[in-house]
Amino acid sequence: MDQLAVALTGDGPRLTREPLAHDGMPGVLVRTELMGVCRSDLKEITGVRGGPSQFGHELVGVVEDGVLPVGTRVCLDPNVPVRRGSGFARRLWVSGAAADLARALPVAPDGVGARTLVFAEPAACAAHCVAMAERHLGTPPRTVTVLGAGVAGVLIAGLAELGGAGVALHNRGRDRLDFLVSRGVLPGVVGRGVPPDSQDVVVVATSFVFPDLLRDALRLVRPGGVVMLYGGTKTGDRLPELDCDLDTVRRKESAWMAGWHGKPVVVGGSYGTGPADFPRAMRALADGLAVEPLVSGEVALADLPAELDRLTTDRVLGKVLVTP
Repeated sequence: MDQLAVALTGDGPRLTREPLAHDGMPGVLVRTELMGVCRSDLKEITGVRGGPSQFGHELVGVVEDGVLPVGTRVCLDPNVPVRRGSGFARRLWVSGAAADLARALPVAPDGVGARTLVFAEPAACAAHCVAMAERHLGTPPRTVTVLGAGVAGVLIAGLAELGGAGVALHNRGRDRLDFLVSRGVLPGVVGRGVPPDSQDVVVVATSFVFPDLLRDALRLVRPGGVVMLYGGTKTGDRLPELDCDLDTVRRKESAWMAGWHGKPVVVGGSYGTGPADFPRAMRALADGLAVEPLVSGEVALADLPAELDRLTTDRVLGKVLVTP
């Protein structure tokens, strides 16, 4: 059958109508209900994202054929080693070992709408960050500050708050915070005036771990606390005053003991997801974690290439969704 999809080519995102790719391996055919545009998709388009391609990975859909029960509603974990094409498509063929397919296509809970479930993957990444922060700290954090009020930062803050931490959410510009307040999303955690040396955990959740934000995090964290690297890094990234290979710490999810102007700190990493993160995220979504107010735009799949071009140049708040 011919298939409408948006593929990432050497000339950027392009609309394609080609037969559905099928590699002959055991697999699952998923009809997409809804897709989300992730910041990492835009990084891939502009060539500033490292690692393997994950283009088009935020989605919710229904199994139409294959080794999983037909009619099962699923999301997608892009960190599991399976074969697939762009998730920006009306249908997606996912192939691999049976155990990997079950992990890559986590079953969605009943009774939750597509506009909530499309946040399952970013919520799972946020849940992983919160879990790794607790692991690096050695105890559940009582105070957490998140630097960066994009979708990732909001989800990390929301999940940390659900875990019992007192949370503050900061952003360099007021527009993202004003957007969240106007949408009624987590208004209790939009904070100012966090004193230095006070936070158990400070998460750098911006698109990239910029030096000035890392310095802010190191200033706010208490002695012995954890600075979490969640935003993007690249090979060789370092802060001159900090003896730490930032990219290695983030990608290997290490806990690096360091000193910052005489203050002992732990620099920790969070990268991707683990087996427990999708179930944890889906439970939070089913229990009412507020995500739908983060939706700020919706576009048809056929119009997505032009929208992606716009999103790579314009400053856009919230989440843009794609309908098949």
